[in-house]
Amino acid sequence: MPYRSPVGEFRFILDQIVPLAPVAATERFAEATGETVEAILTEAARLCDEVMAPLQRNGDLTPARLENGVVRTSPGFKAGFQAIAEGGWVALAAPQEFGGMGLPQAVNMAVNDMMSGACLALQLNPLLTQGQIEALEHHASDEIKALYLPKLISGEWSGTMNLTEPQAGSDVGALRTRAEPLGDGTHAITGQKIFISWGDSDVNENVCHLVLARLPGAVAGTKGISLFLVPKFIPDAQGAPGARNALSVVSLEHKLGLHGSPTCVMAFDGAVGWLIDAPGKGMAAMFTMMNNARLAVGVQGIGVAEAAWQKALEYARDRNQMGPIINHADVRRMLATMKAEIFAARSIALACAVALDMGRATGEPEAQARAALLTPIAKAYGTDVGISVAETGVQVHGGMGFIEETGAAQYARDVRVTAIYEGTNGIQAMDLVGRKMMDQGAAAFRLLQEVEDAATAARVCLPQLAEDVWAAAETLREATEVLLAQGMQDRFAGAVPYLRAFARVLGAHYHLRAAVVEGGQGPRSRLAEVYIRRLLPQYAAALAEAREGCAALYALSDADLGA
Repeated sequence: MPYRSPVGEFRFILDQIVPLAPVAATERFAEATGETVEAILTEAARLCDEVMAPLQRNGDLTPARLENGVVRTSPGFKAGFQAIAEGGWVALAAPQEFGGMGLPQAVNMAVNDMMSGACLALQLNPLLTQGQIEALEHHASDEIKALYLPKLISGEWSGTMNLTEPQAGSDVGALRTRAEPLGDGTHAITGQKIFISWGDSDVNENVCHLVLARLPGAVAGTKGISLFLVPKFIPDAQGAPGARNALSVVSLEHKLGLHGSPTCVMAFDGAVGWLIDAPGKGMAAMFTMMNNARLAVGVQGIGVAEAAWQKALEYARDRNQMGPIINHADVRRMLATMKAEIFAARSIALACAVALDMGRATGEPEAQARAALLTPIAKAYGTDVGISVAETGVQVHGGMGFIEETGAAQYARDVRVTAIYEGTNGIQAMDLVGRKMMDQGAAAFRLLQEVEDAATAARVCLPQLAEDVWAAAETLREATEVLLAQGMQDRFAGAVPYLRAFARVLGAHYHLRAAVVEGGQGPRSRLAEVYIRRLLPQYAAALAEAREGCAALYALSDADLGA
């Protein structure tokens, strides 16, 4: 059975679990009617199932290659991307004044989910461009917007982000790339960047790099970083790609997976670049792109999990070992866990997207705070689920999962990087317990109150499941109070388990909602019972670890760790 986009899941979640209706009721997103969203999801599914999914194995078996200084993509990728661009799929959430559709991010994320399940390596190209569109929309000059946004939105040009250097990974402030003013409003960019996804290709006529660099005399650390737009080809007077800029692809990285996505080492040798926003504002501008990408990367994990689950389910139905293996208890446990995790992660991601849309449409601080709170949870949990589900998919296949010809292992290899790029999941957790708790937990407590109120209402039809969810939310509330009283190093030591506990509680909340919708009787209710009875209890162990702080970790010396 080939990959099939789960359109029905998006309909159900956006109708019943995290309703899109309030977003469509705003003036900004009034065009996102039920009929419009239905048509978009249906058409996107056709693209994913019929055009992108057949390219999945091509990207793995025939990777992108560097040939005479130009990146050549995997067979079929160029035509596949053209179908994406011509269908307007890059443009879904982009501003209408520059050729975009201006639709909600919730709809865009649903489409990105399906594209990721179909072919993650190819989907990464438009994802990065969408992030750059948002960064330029908020931070670029009117002249830059007028020239670049229509080309990016149409898919004629693509966008990248250039942060990492060999000595500057998570510590972005250690970067050494220089920007020298040329006296005409432009700058000469010199330096090397690594891990640049889709840093070059033959599917777009121009590649536009957002590059972090330092101006002369800039202060040390992140406050001295500025952002520059550096195109592969400098636009001519008519806005068409003109002279080749002084940048090049040094090499392509040899990776665990995601072979169809060219990950480039980029060299800038006095390349012409244009300052975006003000000097020293580079990190703020880049974070606009990164925050967009963080939710989208969480969605990538969910999309791959969906594809891996579909493949495992098909195999379990067909494989006979004393009967179809789907009838064996342990295989049934794995498949049920995979499906339950996917629904929980997808609901959290779409809840984040809906909050983001409401914050943009209304300017309500509470909606904006909710979107900010949910972003690291959606990114980390979505990608953790992608990894765990893909690995479980290999296990369901047994020995055949370890054989490359089945394609099961590709999902596990491809999705592994999602927990690393756009900020590792550890950094997401530190963001959650640090920056996102600067409001003294106000946004978290509001969300937990909603979980408890919904559980209280659900006691009428699902008393035991509702009680389990309520108790978990109340325990998480108490743990959050303890966390707020901790020093930052203690918070960071327990950040990852705290985030996982929060995700577990939210996942249970959305499963409980689904069960209530069908009156406690039906497949969603039975799946909710699997999640709440078998997976939710993990929150208690995670919170026990989160409360421990850092003392025991630092009591171990470097020598102890090496003993």
